Amino acid sequence: MRFFLELSYLGTHFHGWQRQPNAPSVQQTIEEVLSTLFRFPIEITGAGRTDSGVHASFYVAHFDTPDAPVLPTPLPPDLLHHANSLLPLDIALHRIFPVPASAHARFDATSRTYTYFITPSKDPFRSSTAWFLRTPLDVDKMNEAAASLLAHNDFTSFAKLHSANHTNICHITEATWQQTDNTLTFTISADRFLRNMVRSLVGTLVDVGRGKITPERFSEILLSHDLSLSSSSAPAQGLFLSDITY
Repeated sequence: MRFFLELSYLGTHFHGWQRQPNAPSVQQTIEEVLSTLFRFPIEITGAGRTDSGVHASFYVAHFDTPDAPVLPTPLPPDLLHHANSLLPLDIALHRIFPVPASAHARFDATSRTYTYFITPSKDPFRSSTAWFLRTPLDVDKMNEAAASLLAHNDFTSFAKLHSANHTNICHITEATWQQTDNTLTFTISADRFLRNMVRSLVGTLVDVGRGKITPERFSEILLSHDLSLSSSSAPAQGLFLSDITY
């Protein structure tokens, strides 16, 4: 029987989502708790990877249970309570529900949204969840450059090398910067993302805001398909996987 999990996590103390041989990961932590509760080994499949230090305000995964013994449906209402009691405070499970055996948390996703936060003020309560950047930024220029992303689909210029991607083609449907109060927020949605792609894009777009490169130069970098021309990646702590649609 297959179940979907909806959850969120603070990635600061984890080496990303995916199970690691010698480092704590979100996947392994949840698997150990579910295996304890169900009393048989549980392996979960996530909607995608997040890198070390990256967060998820909304994440989906699935896991299978053997056909026997038959599990009650719906699951016991206290299962979430018990799971969250065993999980560290960095991870919260919100829903566990049965799905068809063919449902897949990764391959059935039609869109993913990432959100990146930048704050110009030093804030000890946001040091793990936003990029502290005092440099004044031209948000209009950053939005002008970001708009060009929707007109193209090859993101080799922002793809981490040696990531074994079958293709660097992605279809972006949204890429906007918004200034609210003391936070600058970048929201980007696409059918898929390449490893380190969002952080690379943010780092390069911030250089547009700093005046180091023009929006026209940003488009040239995008069309060059040359990673060496993009800027340094933005820090991990400001990045959140914020939505997945099916």
